Amino acid sequence: MSTIVTAADSAHFLALVPRLLGFTPTESLVVVPMTRGRSLGALRIDLPPSDAALDAVASTVIGMVCRVAGADGLAGVVFTAASARAELPGADLALALERSAHACGLEVVDILTVAGTGWGSHYDERMPPGGRPLVELERHLPRLDGDQHEGAALPPADTPLTAGVEAALRSLESALAVLCGIPVVDGSSERIDPAALEAGCALDDLPGLYEGCLGWDPANLDPMRTAILAWCLARPSLRDVGLVQWATDRPGGDSALEAQRRWEDGEDYPADLASVMWGEGERPDPRRLEAALALVRRVASSTPESHRAGSLATAAWLAWSLGRSTHADRYAEAALQIEPEHGLAEIVRSFVAHAHLPEWAFRR
Repeated sequence: MSTIVTAADSAHFLALVPRLLGFTPTESLVVVPMTRGRSLGALRIDLPPSDAALDAVASTVIGMVCRVAGADGLAGVVFTAASARAELPGADLALALERSAHACGLEVVDILTVAGTGWGSHYDERMPPGGRPLVELERHLPRLDGDQHEGAALPPADTPLTAGVEAALRSLESALAVLCGIPVVDGSSERIDPAALEAGCALDDLPGLYEGCLGWDPANLDPMRTAILAWCLARPSLRDVGLVQWATDRPGGDSALEAQRRWEDGEDYPADLASVMWGEGERPDPRRLEAALALVRRVASSTPESHRAGSLATAAWLAWSLGRSTHADRYAEAALQIEPEHGLAEIVRSFVAHAHLPEWAFRR
């Protein structure tokens, strides 16, 4: 939430809101926190499913605005495909937002609706029946394609690559058995793939693996690299080291790995590392999170479904950490379809359901 924009009038402001978000929202409430009349970013949530939820939703949204440093007011926009007939849709939600904002001492700059047949402000006493023409918005800026779901789909799966990853996972399991001194019980004398042995040895420096993979090209990921990441992300103790490291730095990964070892020996897990998983602490470098998300999404799309839940849940957390709760929920749901009691996926879905965003999302 670092962008500051100004608008000359309501139509110009509405044309700018999708630029703040990066997409044109559908069936959504968008709230723009403001300081001294200037916008600080934008928050989007789904429209309430019923009128009974209006006050609860308004209270939650205003509470989120209060967490934005420096915010002293807000503007709200309802985006819906519903028709604007006798009055603009969203009038009751506008009143609920106004009540909650005033109770918290926030100024309401404006509350508007962009409906399927027109737009307008709920404070505009001269608005014509049915709202103002939508074409007025497009005179300022062309409409952005895509909505809040845009970009959530995994990259297209490559069947030969997926088959290669499946074979690489089998080779990796055999290589790890050899490296760990586990005897082969079936009498097989099958040759171990040297690439699998090399990948298995990379686990001796797990933070080194996680740091190095941020420089890999997701579009040209080979089967063994995909397999080693899928294998790690399927194991919570290894996956969490990666999440902490990607949200911090290489020393953070070293600390997380050591903390994991100590926790397995019965010691308490350090609160400062655990807090990262809940979205607390220093704001991560978004470039690291973006790189990790692009990589993990590719791993998820290229891994056989039976091995995919871990990478999907990891993608869910990374998307959530970047403020993309809609995407996060989609990945978490997909993980739970494969593994119904997947812990991280359940946590991320709970975050989304309760409109819990990372603390760092509210810092400029």
